Amino acid sequence: MSGKRLLAVDLGASGGKCFAGEFNDGAFTMTEVHRFAHECVSFFLPGRDGRVTERTVWDDTLIYANIVEGLRAFRRNMGETLDGIGIDAWGADGNFITPDGDFLGKVYAYRDHRLDSMTDELKARIDAKRIYEITGIHFQPFNVSNQILWFMLNRRNLLQPGCRYLPVPSLFHYFLGGVTDVDSSWASVTQLMDARTRRWSPEIFDKLGLPMEAMPRIVAPGTDIGQLHRELAGSLRLNRARLIAVGAHDTASAFAAAPVSDTDGALIISSGTWSLVGKLVPEPVTSPQAMEFNLSNEGGIGNIRLLRNCMGGWLAHELRRAWRDEDGREMEWPEIYEAAGAAPAFAAFIDPDDASFYNPKNMEAAMAESCRKTGQEPPATRGGMLRMVYESLALKYRMISEAISGASGKPTRTVHIVGGGSRNEMLNRFTANALHVPVIAGPVEATAVGNLMVQAVGLGLIRDLREALPVIRQAFPIRDFQPGEGEAWDRAYARFRTIAKC
Repeated sequence: MSGKRLLAVDLGASGGKCFAGEFNDGAFTMTEVHRFAHECVSFFLPGRDGRVTERTVWDDTLIYANIVEGLRAFRRNMGETLDGIGIDAWGADGNFITPDGDFLGKVYAYRDHRLDSMTDELKARIDAKRIYEITGIHFQPFNVSNQILWFMLNRRNLLQPGCRYLPVPSLFHYFLGGVTDVDSSWASVTQLMDARTRRWSPEIFDKLGLPMEAMPRIVAPGTDIGQLHRELAGSLRLNRARLIAVGAHDTASAFAAAPVSDTDGALIISSGTWSLVGKLVPEPVTSPQAMEFNLSNEGGIGNIRLLRNCMGGWLAHELRRAWRDEDGREMEWPEIYEAAGAAPAFAAFIDPDDASFYNPKNMEAAMAESCRKTGQEPPATRGGMLRMVYESLALKYRMISEAISGASGKPTRTVHIVGGGSRNEMLNRFTANALHVPVIAGPVEATAVGNLMVQAVGLGLIRDLREALPVIRQAFPIRDFQPGEGEAWDRAYARFRTIAKC
């Protein structure tokens, strides 16, 4: 493990980051070289029937330009030799590319309202139980299965022979090096891949009407899939670095960075815009109980992530945005935590996964209405709103933990919180209290860490991810939070269960 430099490109729903990782004589260091913000863009456009609808898309050219800027920053800071590049991204969205390299329109964003009724459309074509038996993936409006069904119902005329669907990480691999492969972690979350064979499901594609030849090849995480375009590398004054298919679904990379010592007893929460709450299991769990709780079996790095998507930082982020629009200034995060800490405990609860919070015009109004509908008085202060969010998230984590433990037969003994949300000491403490188990928080940039470690395995710098764990523990600060206030949280959980569902 010596003298190798890698670049992790970590794309989230509100921004992207580029990290240089250096392996040298048994030591590992990680340096942020570029960070940028991006967000969905909405248009109001008339359809064929003349009806004006809102369409929400990604600015993929902006994202690509910032990936290139990340490569420039790497050269400036680290030198001209780059051994590997890995890209991870959120687990939805993509675009079709023609044989001539053109794209079929813009990259729709997963919060676009065209998908609102697609789950029902999908279930009308394939029995829901059968879909779950094949894919092990729970039903979400943004699943790529729904996105492709919408395309086949509304844009089929755009397809040409030889068109290929590129998921978001593959899209940027294509821009960088002309390769189209997708790794099994990202393919698994599409609700189109057979969870046991790790290949696209002919049965599902037959019902969608899309030829499987339109999908990219599925490869294992750590596979070397190509290298930078010669012309691009030359323009950047870099070598033609290898492109490595990492755990391209950002949650797979984040879970890979959790410093877990007790796999059976560990609940892992990748905490960001979403909270991905799950356990590592050796094989898919597609029992009726797992389906009832809407658990997903997502591809990991040599394992399966049995998990649930839960709303996460999105809730506080959208409150903050609503208040920014109202005040003309943005509350700083220390101000937010101070306000939440000063508010009374357990005043009211919301179900973080209520559909009304998915993409509301005003999050504060949506939460107040949810309180009224469930017979609760909405918090009167901003601090009260924020405390309600964080308490409700911790209680929802407990609910999901109980469901996953029941389906897997593995009770939770420790919680690992990784990702940007692991900096939220209030939520970490609430989670320890709600679940009555210790919380281990960190690393903060878990997705980038996991991305780099999978690259290192693929390039032979380390043998496997088990060998990576002591490297991670040594390189990054990890914090412990011990449980307390158990009886008060148990009473709160009893109330929460009357409001929320798993």
